[in-house]
Amino acid sequence: MGMANLQRMAMQMQQEMTRIQAELAETEVEGSAGGGVVRAVVTGKQELLKVEIDPTAVDPDDVDMLQDLVVAAVNDALDSSRRLAEQKMAAVTGGLGGGLGGLLGGR
Repeated sequence: MGMANLQRMAMQMQQEMTRIQAELAETEVEGSAGGGVVRAVVTGKQELLKVEIDPTAVDPDDVDMLQDLVVAAVNDALDSSRRLAEQKMAAVTGGLGGGLGGLLGGR
């Protein structure tokens, strides 16, 4: 394989990764805790968009529990978002995303 082919393939991979990153920025992923009483929504780029709390989860005498539920819901959403990003990037990089991601604009 010649150098020109390698450069062309690298450019195509970069373009595809840029497209996927833009797609991830628009994709919303949800996480929840407490049986769904706390929900967090993040983008595929791990940006928190919103937190929804069912009023039944609000107990002024147990704020610690609510805080724990919020953290758990956000972490659940972020985990889902990271898995989604890894799946999409692996399709482009052939599973090399961890090694190439930093070089080509990944995390």
